[in-house]
Amino acid sequence: MTRAVEGLAEIVLWVRDMDVAMHFYRDLLGLEVISPPELPIKFLKASDGELGVPDMIVLVVHPESLAFPRAKAERVLHHLAFRVAATEYEELRGRLEGDGLEIRSGVHPVLKGVRTFYVDDPEGNEVEVIAPALA
Repeated sequence: MTRAVEGLAEIVLWVRDMDVAMHFYRDLLGLEVISPPELPIKFLKASDGELGVPDMIVLVVHPESLAFPRAKAERVLHHLAFRVAATEYEELRGRLEGDGLEIRSGVHPVLKGVRTFYVDDPEGNEVEVIAPALA
């Protein structure tokens, strides 16, 4: 059987507050906004991807955002993970901590020789950061 899926193109997340979500994904994680400014849905590029299709996080304001509870909602997404260069790992961790976010350390159960940490985005989604270990 041939594999039809060649990779992951985008993860779409509901958000209550687009400005807060953009601060996390654009300003803290450094994802590049690739959607036109007038588009209410925000497409952020995580990497160039392959075959002309970038790896993207897409932010969509929840239609019931006023009724969307402020407490951490029950997750339907376990977590998403970003790969970063070994040289960027500590700087990113420090930037997130400096913004007052709680960082949780982790050990990847499959990938050996990597460093990982976890942080929650403004909606309570768990975000993992993975980097190769420094040589």
